[in-house]
Amino acid sequence: MTSLSSALSTTETILALNEQSAPPPERTSPLGLESYISGITLVSGDGPAWNDVFVQVFSRNRTQHPFLVPAIAEPLIVWIMSGSATIEERDLGGEWASSRVSVGDFFLTRSPTPYELRWQADSDQTFQVMHLYVSVRLFEKVAQEILGKTAGNITLRDVSGGSDSTLSHILSLLHGEVVREGGGSELFVEGLAQSLAVHLVRHYAIADTDTRARNALPGSKLRRAIAFMAARLDQPFDLNSLAHAVGMSEFHFSRLFKKATGLSPSLHFIRQRVAKAQQLLQETDASIIEIGMAVGYSSPSHFAQIFRRETGLSPTDYRRS
Repeated sequence: MTSLSSALSTTETILALNEQSAPPPERTSPLGLESYISGITLVSGDGPAWNDVFVQVFSRNRTQHPFLVPAIAEPLIVWIMSGSATIEERDLGGEWASSRVSVGDFFLTRSPTPYELRWQADSDQTFQVMHLYVSVRLFEKVAQEILGKTAGNITLRDVSGGSDSTLSHILSLLHGEVVREGGGSELFVEGLAQSLAVHLVRHYAIADTDTRARNALPGSKLRRAIAFMAARLDQPFDLNSLAHAVGMSEFHFSRLFKKATGLSPSLHFIRQRVAKAQQLLQETDASIIEIGMAVGYSSPSHFAQIFRRETGLSPTDYRRS
């Protein structure tokens, strides 16, 4: 990759020929990604100053219906500049996980797979965001210099609705350059881009030597999540509290939990409930209604329906077996 801005300019003509109704690809470029999101481009970094970072500022529609976000190779930061919104993300066919964001909050991703996104702005102010892409060349160079790893062994952890004052300061300075007449100072932008890449690697980089380990929830967090659910089987499933208990956003917790266990958090919770009910049915004389309530089902018929779906037997038949 010689430079990010030159790569973007070469795709512009191709994208202009694409029909908006065409299905989104699984992977795309930074410029290509914008053809799938509604809103107005207010300013875009261009010219020689923007070789290693590509910056765009958008005014987004208040309501964005679900759409597929293709994967991109470049690390992407989305920074909230004006307004506030509830943004929801999910893996394809998975559960929606929400983040409430306002000015200064950010998203960071380098997702290798597509995912779905939607939002609803809830402020009188215009919902404006900055998208910033770090070139693969710069990211790999900084990662290797700081961590002594080969480029393929470093990636970034995902952040949804995070807050980082240092990151916000760098992004604010870059915004000042992108709106400056003449396209900004090449020397200043280069320095800011390097500072940004160093900050990302220092604070958000993770080793990528083991694909399975990278794509699954760490063992300590998995055990904490399972224990958290087990202690609350009589309560409604609460993804937000569960993700908070392990220090992650809902979306990324759900994604990594499913990769670690093969089940979504909510389905794992249901199976924990059923397993506990099986134990109570065999080891106690409590009534089926009491057991159902002990594992969170106030309706006996709903409890029986879930139990039969998971075990193939009614609670009564299971107790007799």
